[in-house]
Amino acid sequence: MKNLLFIILAIIQGFSATLNAQENWEMLFNGKNFKGWKQHNGSAKYAVKDGMIVGTTVVGSPNSFLCTVKNYGDFILEYDVWVDPNLNSGVQIRSHSYKEYQNGRVHGYQIEIDPSARAWSAGIYDEARRAWLYPLENNLPAQKAFRQNEWNHYRVEAIGKTLRTWINGVPAANLIDDMDSSGFIALQVHGVGNDLSKAGIQVKWKNLRILTREPGKYRASMPESVREISAIPNFLTSKEISEGWKLLWDGKSTKGWRGANKTGFPEKGWEIRDRMLTVLDGTGGESTNGGDIVTTEVFGEFDLMFDFMLTPGANSGVKYYVNETLNQGIGSAIGLEFQLLDDDKHPDAKLGVGGNRTCGGLYDLIPPLAVRQVNPPGQWNTGRIVSKGNHVEHWLNGIKIVEYDRVTQMYRALVQKSKYAGYPSFGELEKGPILLQDHGNRVSFKNIKIRNL
Repeated sequence: MKNLLFIILAIIQGFSATLNAQENWEMLFNGKNFKGWKQHNGSAKYAVKDGMIVGTTVVGSPNSFLCTVKNYGDFILEYDVWVDPNLNSGVQIRSHSYKEYQNGRVHGYQIEIDPSARAWSAGIYDEARRAWLYPLENNLPAQKAFRQNEWNHYRVEAIGKTLRTWINGVPAANLIDDMDSSGFIALQVHGVGNDLSKAGIQVKWKNLRILTREPGKYRASMPESVREISAIPNFLTSKEISEGWKLLWDGKSTKGWRGANKTGFPEKGWEIRDRMLTVLDGTGGESTNGGDIVTTEVFGEFDLMFDFMLTPGANSGVKYYVNETLNQGIGSAIGLEFQLLDDDKHPDAKLGVGGNRTCGGLYDLIPPLAVRQVNPPGQWNTGRIVSKGNHVEHWLNGIKIVEYDRVTQMYRALVQKSKYAGYPSFGELEKGPILLQDHGNRVSFKNIKIRNL
């Protein structure tokens, strides 16, 4: 009887919450004109038709944005969108346009509208600033939820540092970030360059409504399967902490790191600035400037993640199961290496065998898969190394690109054909430190975190 009573009370409370939510919604667009809206940047055409906002492309125009005059902080936003299959679009939230920032260019969070084969609709992009914050390559249900040539329903929750999205009721993105706490909402018509075949194609919006009064009360549930990603540099979410993650670098000091084969941190060659750890330019040689740095702690079975940004022509690496006793002279400390390289401009990419010195590969041993996505110099990439037992995986920007087993006959055969053939039991330590390599080129790191498996 008690259980039945609890169920009845829960139903009543849920129904009451739903009614309150309905009462608190307000329409963002009045269905008749653009009162409360203002266009920024490009010259795409916006019109009101049958209660909808219709955006039409114009050849030669940059991205265009129809923006709310009012700024919004915490809210829940819902809308329906129809987009031509040949057009990319998006809805900006907590966004801005300042004369002093790229002459007024609209920038901020964009909820993607992506009818392409990539299918990242409801992913989160940082327009004119940091690029992708929450791509959808690992969320297949959300990728499949978008419906071509039909209306699609979006739900966006921006509450505190948490940004969450749904598309047609399917959970899509779950982002933690603190770059912007408020800003305008804007409807994008993406530029089409000088492609005459894309002149006059359209994107349409309707049923735009927003809830700003105590939005936290009406948050939808987000399943565990939708990974929570933090875009805050060197910050762990409560969920990550509960999962056993810890920061390998705190974002502000040298704590937990020392020079390879040294007791202290290098006095030169490394820089801590703007929440980034950067190895500085040198002569291009191995450990000829500040030298490699290693963790003071050693690791056996682990899941390691790190963000890195290359400069043009740069070479570096992240090494694991490092054995400092194998090389105490000139050159880098010895260990298995996740290669970091500008494949287009550094000659090392063409050396080795079959591409086994290219970015993301197991250096001089195993090339990465061709399907990898490498962002160019000046943009951030996310690397990941998972080692469980003797099984090791390399991941780059969410895609597994290398997989192998240590301490096997096949592995040892690869070593014998590599530059490591002269090192006994190379890469077979049970535990070792993590290393960031000084290869004489400027490379930056952040969000270096690890959990023991």
